Amino acid sequence: MSTSPDPATRWATLRGGDPREPALLREVAARYAEPHRAYHGLSHLDALARLYADVDRGPGWVHPAEVKLAILLHDAIYEPGRSDNEARSAALAGELLAGWPVEISRVQAMIDATAAHDRADTSGDPDLAHFLDADMAIIGAPPAVYDAYAQGVQREFAKIPAAMFRAGRRAFVAAQLARASLFQTVFFRDRYERQARENLQRELAALTTT
Repeated sequence: MSTSPDPATRWATLRGGDPREPALLREVAARYAEPHRAYHGLSHLDALARLYADVDRGPGWVHPAEVKLAILLHDAIYEPGRSDNEARSAALAGELLAGWPVEISRVQAMIDATAAHDRADTSGDPDLAHFLDADMAIIGAPPAVYDAYAQGVQREFAKIPAAMFRAGRRAFVAAQLARASLFQTVFFRDRYERQARENLQRELAALTTT
């Protein structure tokens, strides 16, 4: 994980130039550095900053300012096991962005959509589709990176009995594999679909035999 002390440098691709930005980035950095975040932490945000730039160079973003802020704040509140992390993060975004010259409701809607990636309605909204795919791109990472992600999620849920966690994780992985496509956009599908299925199948086999 990068240890850059300056979030403005660390997430340069997510900078927009607003004078309030440095304070927001410091707030974001402190939240994502919380010790219980074994996966949903600084490295996750690092990856999304890189993926933002990848999409920017490819199909592009329609509303880049709102996408950048949604990336920064989508996991601003994260407590493993709670079902309202996304709603609370969206509410916090509304508070932190009050007065910013952006469409705050769009930022909040994007954050809310991360509660159920595959059930979100992205029709006519390429920004939302690419944003959600970027958030899930970890499943298409090289095997060692994927395994570190899976282990990180398991550590975040360490307070849950192991058997219960494995059952829930098996259900999640099986549900992903049952989808016709793991990604909603051609951009991410072409890059990550094949490896994502291999990763998920490998994890499901391990979860089934343990």
